[in-house]
Amino acid sequence: MVASRSARERKAGTQAGPLARVKIDLDGEQQFLYRISCATCTARGHRPWSTHRAGADNGFLAAMDRWIFHLVEKHPDEDAPCLAFRAEAEQRLHERREG
Repeated sequence: MVASRSARERKAGTQAGPLARVKIDLDGEQQFLYRISCATCTARGHRPWSTHRAGADNGFLAAMDRWIFHLVEKHPDEDAPCLAFRAEAEQRLHERREG
């Protein structure tokens, strides 16, 4: 059974930890676009910091990787389940930079 969008949002929110606000939108092709925003950080004035990027790179792994890097850099004392995947996120970043 395929999980609903709200179920995916809840699961991603749980993995991302208490500082995260997760929202899943649909693009023109009905693909999930993940947006994880920070409850405490702002970017561009009053807007919350967010993983959302223009283009097609807003899937679960890409958004969660950016969120992990944000937590490590801006909230090093914060604990979130997604931090268990930090090594894998760093490996994917390294592969993207080489490719």
